[in-house]
Amino acid sequence: METIFAPWRMDYIKGEKPDGCVFCKCSVRCDEYILFEGKTAYVMMNRYPYVNGHLMIIPQRHTGKIEELTQEERKEMFDLLETAVKALREAMKPDGFNIGVNIGKAAGAGIEDHFHIHVIPRWEGDTNFMSVVTDVRVIPEAVATTAANLSPLFKKYHQEA
Repeated sequence: METIFAPWRMDYIKGEKPDGCVFCKCSVRCDEYILFEGKTAYVMMNRYPYVNGHLMIIPQRHTGKIEELTQEERKEMFDLLETAVKALREAMKPDGFNIGVNIGKAAGAGIEDHFHIHVIPRWEGDTNFMSVVTDVRVIPEAVATTAANLSPLFKKYHQEA
């Protein structure tokens, strides 16, 4: 039997869960996983990714409803989405992307009170036997390493409007 190590998961499993919105708290916002801070939105690595390079685009302002986003927030989030795709293409060479939003608990939102967009790079054959046979996902690179590789590309590709 092969052993797969994912030591960063233990911080989440054993760690104290913060009160309030994790996307608004400095404990999340003040770390190396923030790739880019815009005027109304920011981009961060998902601490518990589905695959390497899993990003989230998040409005600075706390809201769980897409219909409450301002035009400026929507525009910047979509501009950051374009930047994220460019940066991921250069850094990780994915074959495709899953880009999505889960609104509400019934739709799978883990953090339902703060709207966010998931950007997930995908590769041909990345859905391997591990997920099917053992309900385990293998992430081959530490999230902090992926963040360090992607962060400079946001400055390269993001154009202020």
